[in-house]
Amino acid sequence: MPQIFHRSTNALSKLSIVVGALLAVGAIFTLLVLDRSNYNTGAFVDVQQPVQFSHKHHNGDIGIDCRYCHTAVEVSSSAGIPPTATCMNCHTQIWADSPYLEPVRESWRTRQPIQWVRVHDLPDFVYFNHSVHVAKGVGCSTCHGNMIQQPLVHQVASLKMEWCLECHRQPELFLRPKDQIYNAEWQPPSNQEEVGLRLKKQYNVMTAEVLTSCSTCHR
Repeated sequence: MPQIFHRSTNALSKLSIVVGALLAVGAIFTLLVLDRSNYNTGAFVDVQQPVQFSHKHHNGDIGIDCRYCHTAVEVSSSAGIPPTATCMNCHTQIWADSPYLEPVRESWRTRQPIQWVRVHDLPDFVYFNHSVHVAKGVGCSTCHGNMIQQPLVHQVASLKMEWCLECHRQPELFLRPKDQIYNAEWQPPSNQEEVGLRLKKQYNVMTAEVLTSCSTCHR
């Protein structure tokens, strides 16, 4: 019986299998890279707001404490968005006639809250409690970055589960003294792991097994 396929077909078939496998691996790798990209996660993308509030100016230049505006951060699961009344505590006296702040004054007159755009938006199936993290020695800048360098607020992390687990697996690498919680420029010392282990015990931080349990964040 004569040979139907040329002898080179064997080599071509093997090559096609190898190329197909490489393309599949490349496609998966590309999807993983895109999934973690800033384009997909929104990290380092300035969010436009109805009023371009500058943390750099208020928190950095003027030195207003985080808790003056985010009053619930130590007692609630949410840090809280300040009401217009908080803004007007100062802006009835400072820049009181500035056209730039007209949306704030309109909100004050109409008693309608400003429609701020959420920046850090976790999925509904993720439970996160600000007060617990603050109580356990996690500082603002650990998750939000150095706010006094942000004229416009943006994410500095992907907010993906793997990012959360990095801290939950080894919280001692991120814990800081409570008097440094609101210090946006705090940097871990050279012996952070040693200090962190001591703080972990002092603050009664749960074990890594508990912190990485599914039910801790997915309730």
